Amino acid sequence: MPAKTTYKKVAIVFRPDKADALKYAIKTCDWLKARKLKVFSHPKQNIKGAKKLKPTDLKSMDLYIVLGGDGTYLEAVRLIGKHKTPILGVNLGSLGFLTEIRIENLFESIEKVLKNKMEERPRSLLQVIVKRGTKTILKENALNDIVVERGDMSQLINLNIEHNGLLVSPLKADGIIISTPTGSTAYNLAAGGPILFPYLNAFVVTPIAPHSLTTRPIIFPDTADISLKLNNPKHRALLTIDGKMASKLNAKDKILISTSKYSHHVLREPKHNYFDLLREKLKFGQRD
Repeated sequence: MPAKTTYKKVAIVFRPDKADALKYAIKTCDWLKARKLKVFSHPKQNIKGAKKLKPTDLKSMDLYIVLGGDGTYLEAVRLIGKHKTPILGVNLGSLGFLTEIRIENLFESIEKVLKNKMEERPRSLLQVIVKRGTKTILKENALNDIVVERGDMSQLINLNIEHNGLLVSPLKADGIIISTPTGSTAYNLAAGGPILFPYLNAFVVTPIAPHSLTTRPIIFPDTADISLKLNNPKHRALLTIDGKMASKLNAKDKILISTSKYSHHVLREPKHNYFDLLREKLKFGQRD
């Protein structure tokens, strides 16, 4: 049996452009403070009664409550960084694949967390490093995906894909997606990639609108090291990490991707069934 957690410090992250999100954030703050918990907010958000998080606070947080959609959830993941603090995601967005708790079950679900009646499950992260010559210009983690795409260029980009230093294939396409199992139901799925079970020790590399019909997604074990490099010195590309633009790329850059040594922790009902989620959110297997 895993050790029980005594919750003392809770941070709230809400969707800033959603009318009801701040209202629920304040209610959640009041509810938690009435139970003698210390409440914190995202450093760039104001919640009456909550203290703004500082970098020195991140390590000591016991729980994050996200009020919003998947974008808000990913913002919380970026905030947490290398720490293992779990997230309870409450859906105020549209799809809400990561934030699957219904708003009407908000306080009931938080109560279950505080009583250790939820399961904490790890999800793998990807690490991306961008090297320009011998200099590292970027190093970050992703919960969903890492995407290299042509941006506003009119022509397709040409790049090489290598696995553990060996050439996999040259690729001519709009771009490429490297997705975790968690992110396999996001951009990867829209681009024709497969759904990966969330606790699978693997990740998937999926081309975006490839020039060749023989180019297909490839699933790699989580021990694999993938590298990408633009072939044409005139080409430029954009790197996005979990939907957020991270860097502009050129032919001098090498993008190194591997499974991160860190992991993300999500809270779920013990009776949670991933396939229920697929059927509800994606209409998986539904027939007209």
